[in-house]
Amino acid sequence: MKLDFCIASYNSLMIYFGEKIDPLIAKEVQKAYLALKDANIKGFLEIIPSYASVMITYDILEYSYEEVCKTARLLIENAKEIDVKHQKIVTIPTYYGLEVGLDLEILAEEKKLSVEEIIALHVKESYFVYAIGFAPGFAYLGEIDAALCTARLSSPRKAVPKGSVAIADRQTAVYPALSPGGWKILGRTPTAMFDSAYEGLSLLHVGDLVRFEAITKEVFLKLGGVL
Repeated sequence: MKLDFCIASYNSLMIYFGEKIDPLIAKEVQKAYLALKDANIKGFLEIIPSYASVMITYDILEYSYEEVCKTARLLIENAKEIDVKHQKIVTIPTYYGLEVGLDLEILAEEKKLSVEEIIALHVKESYFVYAIGFAPGFAYLGEIDAALCTARLSSPRKAVPKGSVAIADRQTAVYPALSPGGWKILGRTPTAMFDSAYEGLSLLHVGDLVRFEAITKEVFLKLGGVL
């Protein structure tokens, strides 16, 4: 795979593996990220993976841009294949009731499907964690079934409840905290996405697989969910 290196700032660079959201590209990004992270190189201050790229922030007193490029390229070209048997799979219990699925009926009308069909399409997939961003613990997951593909709200909400499970374009995500947002909301989970007890503070990490499991209102409340 062709790698494209470019300057991101005075002390950071971007490595591009492609230009689109694609599972094969995501696998290469993850493999590169793990190789760079595991190398634990002094002077590599931060390594951040995204959909089709990895950003490296480095100590300019330790390395020049050219030296970082050379070191990173060597590590990536010799990176080991990922053992998918040990890929973490996270199941997120979700209540898809209309009182929390604020856009379920709107989406059902838009797609000419029943609410039950919308829910069935959302829970049937396993989703790859492409990136963490927007807010701590906010994981970008993809891709949802093409039949659910939908635009963001024309007017974003000022306050999306914590735990809201939402979709936009071909992506799905869980809002880790109360925040503004323009994704269409299908339901809510009682599972915390961001917590000091988690590794790296986030339940999900790039490379994980996520499944959503439909639960009843009673189970949602029993697990600590808040309406």
